Amino acid sequence: MVRVVHDFPREGIVFRDITTVLRDKDALAASIDQMAQKLCGLDFDLIVGPESRGFIFGVPVAYKLRKGFVPVRKKGKLPFHTVSKTYDLEYGAAVIEMHRDAVQPGQRVVIVDDLLATGGTARAVVDMLEEAGARVISLVFLIELSELNGRKLFDGFNVDSIITY
Repeated sequence: MVRVVHDFPREGIVFRDITTVLRDKDALAASIDQMAQKLCGLDFDLIVGPESRGFIFGVPVAYKLRKGFVPVRKKGKLPFHTVSKTYDLEYGAAVIEMHRDAVQPGQRVVIVDDLLATGGTARAVVDMLEEAGARVISLVFLIELSELNGRKLFDGFNVDSIITY
């Protein structure tokens, strides 16, 4: 169901396009159900999802498990007081933010996103949550690109994915 697009966004990249999963009602439902299943039995308070595909998967998983959802956004997109984390990209840096009051010290949180590649974004989210006093219990991804070895940034964490390439 995941479409493969060669040379996007630049030459040499093999892009895994989830829009084909999103448009198919059965594939979308199966994705949400399987991600939620990975979290069944875990004791946690909130699901955190990074912009934007973390919203697509995180909100329905939160709804299914009756948990709250915390959006992590690009800098300047949230309307209230924020905390931020700067992290390195292949060419430059990026900044993510969440509301300062989104998590409380001691809360147990799960990160849900579409893709684990090099792990930079997810690591920045983990660091920001831990700096806010939250405890990251698990990370769940629809897709993991194992050849990029992003999992190595999460020793000591429970990391799950539905599809591995």
